[in-house]
Amino acid sequence: MFNSINTNLRMKKTALFIICILGFNIANAQEESRVITTGVPFLLIAGDARSAGMGDIGVASSPDAYSQQWNPAKYAFSLDKQGFSVSYTPYLPELVNDISLSQLTYFNRISERSAFAGSLRYFSLGVIEFRNDNPDDPAVEVNPSEFAVDLSYSLKLSERFSMSVAGRYIRSNLRLAQLSNDASAASSFAVDISGYYQSEEVAYEDFNGRWRGGFNFQNLGPKINYDLDDSDEGSNFLPSNLKLGGGFDFIFDEYNKVSLNAEINKLLVPTPQNPDLNGDGDITDEERAQNNRDYRSIGWTEGIFKSFGDAPDGIKEELKEVTWALGAEYWYQDSFAVRAGYFNESKEKGARKFISLGAGFKYNIVKLDVSYLFSASKVRNPLENTLRFSLSFAFGDQYDEY
Repeated sequence: MFNSINTNLRMKKTALFIICILGFNIANAQEESRVITTGVPFLLIAGDARSAGMGDIGVASSPDAYSQQWNPAKYAFSLDKQGFSVSYTPYLPELVNDISLSQLTYFNRISERSAFAGSLRYFSLGVIEFRNDNPDDPAVEVNPSEFAVDLSYSLKLSERFSMSVAGRYIRSNLRLAQLSNDASAASSFAVDISGYYQSEEVAYEDFNGRWRGGFNFQNLGPKINYDLDDSDEGSNFLPSNLKLGGGFDFIFDEYNKVSLNAEINKLLVPTPQNPDLNGDGDITDEERAQNNRDYRSIGWTEGIFKSFGDAPDGIKEELKEVTWALGAEYWYQDSFAVRAGYFNESKEKGARKFISLGAGFKYNIVKLDVSYLFSASKVRNPLENTLRFSLSFAFGDQYDEY
């Protein structure tokens, strides 16, 4: 029986992995702070360097090959007929070197009014090594991972507004057979419903400008369950969320353009409730267990509606569950870009705060994007000091922009 793990770097990674597993469940220690946790959180990690360089902003930025994650409705306004992208994001690089998020995306604007796209996101937790008590026995290696495959279709409902529907299949293979007799991969599905608005180019006194706006209801679907008996005990909400954003392009001339973007995000997941069920100020183990059972018994559709008004401290706490971000992008001759962004989350709801910088280089049909993240919080960010890369290619004729 595997009952010990080698004590080098692999042990650190295994401990990290177990923490991640526990993080997908509503832990007792989080009940007082009411941090919302979900299954498959890799779906919320920025998969491309362009959006990452602007503080994880993408729902209302200009269309690009990476729009599938942020707002596929933008594809209906793409100037490129077709595009393909590949991205790579190291995760926890200061601790390990083989945990990463990879993403592939393809889109095709099939007409003046419509487009379709598909993507694959793969999150690898690297190799975990198990050993027997006898150090001479060969090690057994496992590679836990998660992935999501999605397809989207976007359609212009008018000259200036489009909507999109996306379907997503999610599979999470995290349970380890060496640690659990009923280890099995969990799966679920989800849909996204999004919209995008892009104005005409308007002439102002010293520059031309363009307004943009977007929304996306993401990852709406059944809870993901790691238990073989389909009980609520092993079920976890998907990271359903609502993104709202807007932006404005300052077009100074044919060589210089500056885009400013703002975005807010709200998880459409119920808030953990106060475990002091009888209000006597003394929280017992039985109360904690009952509170946990009550939370897990909430259905995913009921949870979406509850998420807008179930915070125990009312609207004040609901507002703390909204993250916001600001980002800027400067393009010179549509060939070179520099970016900056800031992301903010309440310290009581996760405490993620970071500054990001990025750059983009475009030559003919090829574009390379890079980004770097600086944490601005006392809580370490798993992507801190991480250099991310994205590469995209454009194919076919170009559409006109009005």
